Amino acid sequence: METNLALVLLLSPFVGFLFNIFFGKKVSRTVSGAIGTLTVVVSFLMSICFFAQLNQNGKAFELSLFDWISVHNFKLDFGILLDQLSLLWLLFVTGIGSLIHLYSISYMHDDENMHKFFAYLNLFVFFMITLVVGSNLLVMFIGWEGVGLCSYLLIGFWYKNQEYNDAAKKAFIMNRIGDLGFLIGMFILATMFSTLNYTELKHAVGAGDVNTALLGVAALCLFIGATGKSAQLPLYTWLPDAMAGPTPVSALIHAATMVTAGIFMITRMNFVFDLTPGVQNIIAIVGAATALVAASIGLLQNDIKKVLAYSTVSQLGLMFLALGLGAYNVAVFHVITHAFFKACLFLGSGSVIHGLHGEQDMRKMGGLRKAMPITFMTMLISTLAISGIFPFAGFWSKDEILMVAFEHNKVLWAVASIASIMTAFYMFRLMYLTFFKEFRGTEEQKHHLHESPSLITIPLIILAVLALVGGAINLPGSNWLNHFLEPILATKHEEHALGSNDYMLMGIALAGALVGIAWAYAKYIKQSFVPKEDAEIVGFNKTIYNKYYVDEFYTFLIVNPINGLANFFRTTLEPALGKAVFSLGSAANGLGTQGKKLQNGNIGLYLFVFVIGICAIITYLFIAQ
Repeated sequence: METNLALVLLLSPFVGFLFNIFFGKKVSRTVSGAIGTLTVVVSFLMSICFFAQLNQNGKAFELSLFDWISVHNFKLDFGILLDQLSLLWLLFVTGIGSLIHLYSISYMHDDENMHKFFAYLNLFVFFMITLVVGSNLLVMFIGWEGVGLCSYLLIGFWYKNQEYNDAAKKAFIMNRIGDLGFLIGMFILATMFSTLNYTELKHAVGAGDVNTALLGVAALCLFIGATGKSAQLPLYTWLPDAMAGPTPVSALIHAATMVTAGIFMITRMNFVFDLTPGVQNIIAIVGAATALVAASIGLLQNDIKKVLAYSTVSQLGLMFLALGLGAYNVAVFHVITHAFFKACLFLGSGSVIHGLHGEQDMRKMGGLRKAMPITFMTMLISTLAISGIFPFAGFWSKDEILMVAFEHNKVLWAVASIASIMTAFYMFRLMYLTFFKEFRGTEEQKHHLHESPSLITIPLIILAVLALVGGAINLPGSNWLNHFLEPILATKHEEHALGSNDYMLMGIALAGALVGIAWAYAKYIKQSFVPKEDAEIVGFNKTIYNKYYVDEFYTFLIVNPINGLANFFRTTLEPALGKAVFSLGSAANGLGTQGKKLQNGNIGLYLFVFVIGICAIITYLFIAQ
């Protein structure tokens, strides 16, 4: 029975993909969307069943579907593992995924390729489930590559726009860079321990007598893989460009699926990273730097989705900071709360874009809170959560990260705190520019302003409630999440009652968030400041607005040389090789033409050549004697 339920959990979204690919165009768009949504809901219900069972008896469910690889002393099966970590991930992947699918029925209803969109969306969820439930690194890698493929398909979904195609290719290629690191790390571990199964790896690593230097190289390579998938420095630039896809895609990638894969992988392999403190230090430094750089870029972005994209990169940086400090449970806590409020924020931005018929520039918004009250309230709740305001979900999870950072490294704590203040500023900048003051769009847009349909607002309301109360899963004192994850994580941070130092840090973090909010209020409400047009931005603001010219640097350092090399092959080397090959053909053709002249049908000539040949043979034999 459990085996069948596990297969239903895994394969249900894949069935939705097959239905929409083969039959989606033959049914109505509503039916196509409903089938796609229902298949993910089924996986969510199965996840709840397994979660309830595990919470009751504490036993993980492991299933070997078939023997996969058997080479010499290396054996691996294709297995499913439903333990505390994978089930937590499944709950928000399938739960939030279901809400995003429901939202998409209305949001994408007018698109002619809606069935294809739901097919790709179902396939995305299927591969994310595969990534999460695999019992070994190789099964994880199938899902890892699968979500990369689906991100390419969904980011470039509106393929008639070349910029969107370029964004899709950028995401695909940058992820391949990280994936190479993942593969190398996986090969090293397979060579060292003759297995990739999580349980067997954990036993082998814990048994001692491990080459820590080689293990460190493997951990570093795995981290490079996580850097690509979870958009950390220097492989982060694909994620903001991923906004080219429809807004539900942005919500799915940023909140519940692809970008959390790196955190999941490192958390799953915590027993490897705990033995490589040097790599952990690198992870913490990269995470803190990413949080600060992305937050600073978000300060001046005017595209509502780009602001949220850089916000995601920054929040992921905080999660990696926690991972690097060994606080895996804290990173998981922030992944969960972030999934709630970030999904709400992206879907809320989609509601705004839907109401303004595609407009994404916040300079052309304003005054929307009266016309779109549900969208406004849900986004306000989620903005308070991401800003770290008590008692919203983000307050509890982000404060834990800051506390751990303060305990281990005051410099990283200061960097993370500055990034958090910036987060509060740019998120309330988004709220003030979008929902307050007077409307700055066209009269036609103003005339058609309205709240979004219920299929859009219902998911927003559910997510806003979760963003409000989601922190309850790990409140100080109860720490349910920490206890739940104990079988998976040998955390370095023992629980203790909050002391005066902890309350001081919470107060500093809250004060910092309020400073950021007040800063935004003074500038965009009191001063009624509206960001300038692109051409009018000067000085260091221009550098920040242009994202520190990192994309331009990559273009100069990598893209242009590769394009130059490709042009050299196309315009110089390929014609030269073609000419050389053609010359050989011409020579053969010339010899053939001359040879044809001998085949003229003259019997006398043939007899003459025959006699000459016989004479030559006799002469050779005579001389040879």
